[in-house]
Amino acid sequence: MNRLVPPLRIGTHEIWPPVVLAPMSGVTNRTLRALYKPFGFGLTVTEFVSSNALAFGAKRTMEMIDQHGVEQPVSTQLWGNDPELMARAARVVRECGADIVDINFGCPVRKVAVGQQAGSALMRDLDHALRLIEATVTAVRVPVTLKMRLGWDGQSVNAPELGRLAEAEGIAMLTVHGRTRCQFYASRADWAAIGAVKKAVSIPVVANGDCASLADAASMLAQSGADAVMIGRSAIGRPWFVGDVAHYLAQGKARAETPPAARKSAALEHFETLLEILGPGHGVRHARKHLAAYAELAGVRDGAAFRQRLVRLECPSAVRVTLCQLFDSPLLIEAA
Repeated sequence: MNRLVPPLRIGTHEIWPPVVLAPMSGVTNRTLRALYKPFGFGLTVTEFVSSNALAFGAKRTMEMIDQHGVEQPVSTQLWGNDPELMARAARVVRECGADIVDINFGCPVRKVAVGQQAGSALMRDLDHALRLIEATVTAVRVPVTLKMRLGWDGQSVNAPELGRLAEAEGIAMLTVHGRTRCQFYASRADWAAIGAVKKAVSIPVVANGDCASLADAASMLAQSGADAVMIGRSAIGRPWFVGDVAHYLAQGKARAETPPAARKSAALEHFETLLEILGPGHGVRHARKHLAAYAELAGVRDGAAFRQRLVRLECPSAVRVTLCQLFDSPLLIEAA
């Protein structure tokens, strides 16, 4: 087999294909992960959860780490600033079935992690970051991984240093988003800079940021030397793209485009599952961001008009009809 890269190995877990679903707050809930996994993700990661809330058994947070049973291995991402609470939370998620515990040093949002000196803020205080890592690694007998950015800003790109120190503390894998915290999601991700982290460590490295095409996946791996790619926003509204990347990594060539009928089936299954899990009212409202993405990426000339209709509809039946019209449209153009 002409594989471009070997399987990703995290501790005793062998992951194939080496394509990872990025943890996205408010997006990668258990419903979406269960739907997306069969499209070709080798590994899915929960949306990041607060170690403080988990340590004290907050009901909503406990629901966030629940699984459908299709995610094997299961990776749960934690964020926090207190080593003792991180250790306690790691034990909780392990008891709930996590095969891998992932630590978030990447969230750039001030209102969430950064304002509590967590997430990417920890890249400004490596001593404290290492205390969090040590506490988490010591707490569980499963692989602990770390997701981070290149640094806090352009003057403090310290991801290679943090990677070396994290490996020494027992971290089993690193995921690096190719931007600093202060860049948020502006400009292009710097995949070559991820390569500096790869050269600094002997553990696997996953490259993250702006993988939106097969060409991106190839360039990301070539420039970074990474062992796997992580896909986030680019998969929203086109889960089949993950399968495209997985096929490319396995065969070294592109596969045939996913036909409109298969895209329609995926979108409808996604919508129906949300209705089943969340109920008609909340399900329709929660689905809107996904439905908008399906419309934007459907490959039809009037996709914008479909998007506007889908985000305003309240009736599940009307949503179903509009989705069918979207993918059955005779105005299909080159696929997104």
